[in-house]
Amino acid sequence: MSLNLEEKKAVVAEVSAQVARSQAIVIAEYHGLQVGKITELRAKARGAGVYFRVLKNTLVRRAVADTPFAKLGDHMVGPLVYGMSDDPVAVAKVLNEFAKVNDQFVIKAGALADFVMTSSDVANLANMPSREELLARLMGTMQAPVAKFVQTLNEVPARFVRTLAAVRDQKQAA
Repeated sequence: MSLNLEEKKAVVAEVSAQVARSQAIVIAEYHGLQVGKITELRAKARGAGVYFRVLKNTLVRRAVADTPFAKLGDHMVGPLVYGMSDDPVAVAKVLNEFAKVNDQFVIKAGALADFVMTSSDVANLANMPSREELLARLMGTMQAPVAKFVQTLNEVPARFVRTLAAVRDQKQAA
């Protein structure tokens, strides 16, 4: 069913707002995929905070025009689904994991600001740790020297106490 002009404007406005909030866009072909599988993917995407929608390519081209994602317009051919998120790893992970188990779902391209990614680039992005994991690693790395310093400071009185205990035990044995 085709959209009238007002509905098309509303869709372009909605997608433009989503593109403005997004750091990454991934597009994929879904030709031959069953409706149940797409519904399953939508649920996973929603759970990961990914905007996932089947859209007309011409409307998305208008929405991404004059944005850092404009270069992605050359890849917008055929029946496509669009995944957008403010976490680039999340959108890549959700769609890449789904593509691994469904042969009809093929990731065609992706984009970060002013950078168009191939499907292999999207797969590499999907294999990166999430933002939370990276922050946890960073905090662990930053905390390690402080923890080691405290452990070293604590070792001096602990060694003294162990020495006194050994002397006490030795005197009790004698």
